[in-house]
Amino acid sequence: MTRTPAGSPSSPQGAERFHEERAATTVRGSEQPDLERGVAAIRETVATLPTRPGVYRMQDARGDVLYVGKARVLRNRVANYTQVERLPLRLQRMVSQTRGMTIVTTNSEAEALLLEAQLIKRFRPPYNVLLRDDKSFPFILLRADHAYPRITKHRGARKAEGNYYGPFASAGSVNTTINALQKLFLLRSCTDSFFSRRDRPCLLYQIKRCSAPCVGRIDEAGYAELVGEAKDFLGGRSSAVQRKIEAQMQEAAEALDFERAAMLRDRLRAATFIQGSQAINAEGLDSADIFALAAKGGQIAIQAFFIRGGQNWGHRAFFPTHTEGLSEAEVLSAFLAQFYEEVPPPRVLLLDRDLPEAELLAEALRPAAGGKVEIAVPQRGDRRRLIDQASRNAVEALDRRLAESGTKARTLREVAEFLELPEVPQRIEVYDNSHIQGTNALGAMIVAGPEGFLKNQYRKFNIKRAETQPGDDFAMMREVMARRFGRAVSEDPDREGGTWPDLVLIDGGKGQMSAVRAVIEELGIEDLPLIAIAKGPHHGREGREVFHFPDGREKTLPVNSPVLFYLQRLRDEVHRYAIGAHREKRSRAITASPLDEIPGIGPARKRALLLHFGTAGKVRAASLEDLRRVPGVSAAVAQTVYDFYHPGG
Repeated sequence: MTRTPAGSPSSPQGAERFHEERAATTVRGSEQPDLERGVAAIRETVATLPTRPGVYRMQDARGDVLYVGKARVLRNRVANYTQVERLPLRLQRMVSQTRGMTIVTTNSEAEALLLEAQLIKRFRPPYNVLLRDDKSFPFILLRADHAYPRITKHRGARKAEGNYYGPFASAGSVNTTINALQKLFLLRSCTDSFFSRRDRPCLLYQIKRCSAPCVGRIDEAGYAELVGEAKDFLGGRSSAVQRKIEAQMQEAAEALDFERAAMLRDRLRAATFIQGSQAINAEGLDSADIFALAAKGGQIAIQAFFIRGGQNWGHRAFFPTHTEGLSEAEVLSAFLAQFYEEVPPPRVLLLDRDLPEAELLAEALRPAAGGKVEIAVPQRGDRRRLIDQASRNAVEALDRRLAESGTKARTLREVAEFLELPEVPQRIEVYDNSHIQGTNALGAMIVAGPEGFLKNQYRKFNIKRAETQPGDDFAMMREVMARRFGRAVSEDPDREGGTWPDLVLIDGGKGQMSAVRAVIEELGIEDLPLIAIAKGPHHGREGREVFHFPDGREKTLPVNSPVLFYLQRLRDEVHRYAIGAHREKRSRAITASPLDEIPGIGPARKRALLLHFGTAGKVRAASLEDLRRVPGVSAAVAQTVYDFYHPGG
């Protein structure tokens, strides 16, 4: 398997702009020898290829991945690239850059399709359709590893034991649903450690959003009944749950238990809220995803609706890139393969058009879906109305995208003019520091481009050099910049990796600018645009920010300037990120335990020691015999702990 350098364009940190510029290289005149070399490299690979399904990666002279493709018969598929005259110009460009290939055989074409999607996400090649939004989808998790399961929001790998419900389109839709579910089923959301420490109900019990199992206000059987109702509701049996609660409310009213009747009434209102918040009518569908595509102005939008348990769990628009020269159906097919690389597929996919390889995609998704997957293009009825609504949303999302892109492009042109940049910036890096009297100090970097904030490229810098004095903002900024650009100079001196910024914004004034300029000059960097943005005499309340240039000049902008609003937004974003990172670091420091320093003592054994002795101080004072009596702590671990605190004995 080919390994890709972390700073290369094909790594997740590589800049898309660099890929697109390379992909735009024309094949004519002096480029013809490169085309011949690419064909020769492909022919050399074809000579050794089997007639089996698999995945191929085309790579340039640096070893960076240009394209990932799958094939039912590898030899036949790859051989097509040697017929240059039959290839579109886009693929001719790719062939001209190809200098090698990596081949992986699979057992079936469906397996190859899944592997292709994984590799595209990993390498982000410039000639593949790319799903730009790599943020994981949120789920609702109803845990099953406790006598009183908790309900919580979950992202990432699904390692915890329990029932997962999703995907939801956004964190906001999950939070709203969880809040309503707490009112409906009174399930706890607190952590296990918080649960175990309670001796009286918390506020959630007082506001009727938890049944307080932590202090015995409900027994295990009663709580299990609530959990079962929640599973039924989230699993699509909401009507049965509502009828049951209605019957219970009626019984309570007839028994003159008006307090219980009022509580059940509030639960019914929560159920009505959840169902009433559905944006589309999903009647007749249990679990399905709905996709519709819109194209305009060279851009494509794909609108997705998520239906689970007969409920609409939100919708989101996606804007895939690198779609030039491909049909809309091919773009949608490539998008779906990547989309379901992480998201578990439902048993039904409703699309607004036929796909060239619908049967293959359905076969590839079958294991993850737990059964046969239906891919349909509805022509009439309720399902067709859902497709029409998704199509309207796709068109509207694309129109908004194009309008926003035009506004952003104009603003960036004005930014370049105001800050005297040679060209419109494609990568802007913004830096700030955060600390409290020098403690838990760190630097933060955010990245922005024409498409907005690139959050997967944000970075934190723990301040750790001995020469950096605690609380010295100038020294902290010097350390951050020396580490950031010292690494850039050593790893990518030719600036071909796409990670060099076109503009560096520093939160601060003349002092920060001087500190940064000195570091940049020491590194021998001469053409890096630097600007320091400082709050005005009224600390920015009137928008009187001052922009400091490396040569000592200062500029200001009118208080209603779109350029000022944009630059303020960048400054505020780095503030938010730096403060959040600092708080996280401070929280870790506050909750740190002296037991963390003992080698070989993990969280479980540390918890066992603290539960047994109460405090780290008592663990330190314990005898070897007492340590051996701790449940879950072996004699060898007890000896390790004792020796750590008694090195001479």
